[in-house]
Amino acid sequence: MLTKGDEYPIHQLPEPIAYAGSDPNFYDRYFFNGYSMESEAFFAMALGVYPHVNIIDASFSVIKDGIQHNLRASRHLGMERMDTNIGPISLEILEPLKSLRIVIDKNEHGIEADVTFTARIEAVEEPRYIRRVGPRMLMDLTRMTQNGSYSGWIDIKGEKINITPEEWFGTRDRSWGVRPISSQIPTLDVLPQFYWLWAPANFEDCCVLYDINQDGEGNTWHTHGLIAPIGVAQPKEMKRSESQVKFKSGTRHAASALIRFWDKEEAETQIHIEPLYQFFMSGLGYAHPEWGHGMNKGELATAYDTIDLKSVDETALLYLHIQAVSKFKMGDKTGMGVLEQAIIGAHAPSGFKEFLDVAP
Repeated sequence: MLTKGDEYPIHQLPEPIAYAGSDPNFYDRYFFNGYSMESEAFFAMALGVYPHVNIIDASFSVIKDGIQHNLRASRHLGMERMDTNIGPISLEILEPLKSLRIVIDKNEHGIEADVTFTARIEAVEEPRYIRRVGPRMLMDLTRMTQNGSYSGWIDIKGEKINITPEEWFGTRDRSWGVRPISSQIPTLDVLPQFYWLWAPANFEDCCVLYDINQDGEGNTWHTHGLIAPIGVAQPKEMKRSESQVKFKSGTRHAASALIRFWDKEEAETQIHIEPLYQFFMSGLGYAHPEWGHGMNKGELATAYDTIDLKSVDETALLYLHIQAVSKFKMGDKTGMGVLEQAIIGAHAPSGFKEFLDVAP
């Protein structure tokens, strides 16, 4: 099965690009977030390709006036992985590793957009993510991350938001490999457990990237931290890093957080995080019961829904995975970013013992 991708020298297997190894959980995904430095306005976009289940899907979410609007689309892939158009949602690569364009065409749901991402730093390849549960490979993937600015516009039912690179910043990532997708969730003989923090931030002269995965006992199985000057300068990789979270009572969401970096000379940098408001990742399909990643919605389908940020039950599984738009303080520098949190099951350092118990 030859496709457009076979014209490019990008093969990794002695097979056409349409075939992606043998694991049915193979995926290939784009993610973007963007936030205003001056108001509580935020958007996010995700696009995923799932070759083994013949699905490509995408979502575009935007927060305005305390309401999260979620536009969703899915279609059959047809093995053509170079076609990144799904109904009204499309993604265009303007310059690889530098600039990408998100377009939301006019549709019955009243959400339109034309937004371009421009890199502020070089794309960063993170350490490989590998996670086994017993003998089963649960995750084996590569991810690259990049901070940038945005330009363009978003229209929500006739109300236009102008996106300017002086005001709008954010982060995008690309990941590919194996991790459970909604239509291929593996059956395990243990309760699910996942602890994940991700904290990318933009400052005037630099960007910060940090993540951590831990098991239920608090053992770290993936972490990465760096500070990257704006431009093409080499990022400063941290020798080690750690984080501490103070939880809001009755939730698994952060009231505040502290990241500590140590460089190769053991000099310490502290980054204080103050969450401002939350974006719910179910708007992009994460843990969504009807629009989860890789679900077969037919030849082509779209949907639209909203979330009132003031009335969300933060203890519900659907609203557990969040990105908290936050102020970041690093020495005398102040920036903005997100603190992504997906904490499910036991995590001894946080005091969580059950599947969904909450902070006192």
